[in-house]
Amino acid sequence: MFSRAVRPTLSLARSLSTSSQNHAKVAVLGASGGIGQPLSLLLKNSPLVSHLALYDIAHTPGVAADLSHIETRAQVKGYIGPDQLDAALQGCEVVVIPAGVPRKPGMTRDDLFNTNATIVANLADACARNCPEAIICIIANPVNSTIPITSEVMKKRGVYNPNRVFGVSTLDIVRANTFVAELKGLDPARVNVPVIGGHAGKTIIPLISQCTPKVEFPSDQLTALTERIQEAGTEVVKAKAGAGSATLSMAYAGARFTFSVLDAMNGKEGVVECSFVRSEETECKYFSTPLLLGKNGIEKNLGLGKLSAFEEKLVADAIGELKASIKKGEDFVANMK
Repeated sequence: MFSRAVRPTLSLARSLSTSSQNHAKVAVLGASGGIGQPLSLLLKNSPLVSHLALYDIAHTPGVAADLSHIETRAQVKGYIGPDQLDAALQGCEVVVIPAGVPRKPGMTRDDLFNTNATIVANLADACARNCPEAIICIIANPVNSTIPITSEVMKKRGVYNPNRVFGVSTLDIVRANTFVAELKGLDPARVNVPVIGGHAGKTIIPLISQCTPKVEFPSDQLTALTERIQEAGTEVVKAKAGAGSATLSMAYAGARFTFSVLDAMNGKEGVVECSFVRSEETECKYFSTPLLLGKNGIEKNLGLGKLSAFEEKLVADAIGELKASIKKGEDFVANMK
């Protein structure tokens, strides 16, 4: 079903580059950070973006000035500090939020919660006030909690639309595609592995059985591959030895997801991405599955598809942790002053 969907690309030679609809205003909140800068560069490079609003608490005027010299059509403007947040968001159709502190060695995504929860709640509130109909793409970890936080904040403002709030889990798919391609000697650009569940540890569930093209692994190799995909973020944190977490690959994945959203908004058909969203596919309120994207966000949830016995167990093992992370996000907003 969704495995036949055309994979998005980051190429400048976009199929819609001449469309009159390609005039989207996109905001990046957290644009000066390790993810925000390369993400903003990739967005500036796309003809799908006409206006790029860059917001952060420091350095954004410099980042914006630097990017504004690039010979592509997107107009770039930098906004700095809470006083300029509202102005950054006005008129935005898509908001991408990589803001927050990164993981350091020994930190879990849960350790990030208190700092990033407050940041995301404040930014979501600003979106609710200034661009309530925008599509919101949350990168800030822990996504399993920050998506419920965003949703609850939007509900408080009376503007919540579950079809327009996305947890960007695309990096898990990008990694799964790469790792499978390495093991099988395939072109990673032609591999597509759906990844469902959540966006942390064992909640990350790669559906190798639904990979396109079809691949098979012996059980021990399948287990090792699954664990590598689940712990790939920690692999990068350790390799950077205190210098940060996955920033460049996350920026690529965030741009890929944003371009898919923009393509679908422009009327391109058959655009499918996995994302952590409000869901009724399992007993969890939020769950990542392949989604058919349309002009207004989620057009159709394509569900889990047929799972192998191995994958069914992965789903069962993830439910408890996912429910706890979701509740933690909801409780945070309920207890906000």
